Amino acid sequence: MFLWVKAFHLIAVVTWFAALFYLPRLFVYHAMTDVADITGIERFKVMERKLLNGIMTPSMIVAVALGGWMIILVPDYMTQGWMHAKLTFVILLIGYHHWCIKIVKTFKNDANTRSHVWYRWFNEVPVIGLVAISVLVIVKPF
Repeated sequence: MFLWVKAFHLIAVVTWFAALFYLPRLFVYHAMTDVADITGIERFKVMERKLLNGIMTPSMIVAVALGGWMIILVPDYMTQGWMHAKLTFVILLIGYHHWCIKIVKTFKNDANTRSHVWYRWFNEVPVIGLVAISVLVIVKPF
């Protein structure tokens, strides 16, 4: 049973990360769109909403739920330092996810004040989480 849960957890994590990388990239392009391009702006709003609500949030929920299930199946994980560090990064990624939700609402209300350059840097944040979590889970350094 554990390996099945782990396999589907990994699938959900990959899907979540794909969305964590793509949504901020949409923010870059949305921020670059000329205010006169109403059709383009509305298209980005739809894409952002659908990605967030249809893929990103459900993937996060499934990833977290299956991760919790694995901890229930192997409670000894919670005695290991690498798991504590991993869960810290997961919590930070959930915070990033919620920051993305706030930004989607900002764009929805045509209230964005940040430049495409800021969003390019913002887009790099999940890389830190991906690298840290991957190393922690595979190497288990603690």
